[in-house]
Amino acid sequence: MTSIQHNLQQVRERISAAAARCGRDPAEITLLAVSKTKPAGAVAEAAAAGQRCFGENYVQEGVDKIQALGNSALEWHFIGPLQSNKSRLVAGNFSWCHTVDRLKIAARLNEQRPAALPPLNVLIQVNISDETSKSGIMLEELNELAKEIVLLPRLTLRGLMSIPAPEADYARQLAVCQRLAAAFDALKTDYPTVDTLSLGMSDDMEAAIAAGSTLVRIGTAIFGARDYGAAHNNN
Repeated sequence: MTSIQHNLQQVRERISAAAARCGRDPAEITLLAVSKTKPAGAVAEAAAAGQRCFGENYVQEGVDKIQALGNSALEWHFIGPLQSNKSRLVAGNFSWCHTVDRLKIAARLNEQRPAALPPLNVLIQVNISDETSKSGIMLEELNELAKEIVLLPRLTLRGLMSIPAPEADYARQLAVCQRLAAAFDALKTDYPTVDTLSLGMSDDMEAAIAAGSTLVRIGTAIFGARDYGAAHNNN
């Protein structure tokens, strides 16, 4: 068993245990393997171990891996901040974009999504911890942006994503996650396509799952420590 295969197994067991503790079916929770700064070979190794969904934070790095692997069975999620000048690459290469936080970006993705591809699945990024340095909209802006996005025919609104502020205390992690989960539940009642809450990383995954996350984003626990050298200088 390779180290990546072993790590994936451990993360899946952790997801199952967290789901069991709150009475959820682990099958409801998607594991997104965050492969930023890791080579295509590491993604191929994870894919060989049964991992299907991969997340990339840097546009060009992600596109290079998608093209290098050429594996149509893999599902690619863009999960990093998106600049307008990179939107065409995301629209043309990824299946999901988790970081839509303004109408301008949504409109560009809609215009640039190739007609031959199914609509791009998008999540609205919410700044749930109200951090001035973080991307994402405030909760009170959510309904207005959702109304605009659902009118764009080349996009499908699938739900919400957030990166809560780091918090060591489980109870406080859970409280923040529950705020986002409540907004997600409300959005689901208004839009039938909404089914995805992208919430939880290595340090707060258990709280996110307890709150109702349907997708957790895990990188280092699968692929090991990241090298932030030259990998994304062109992104």
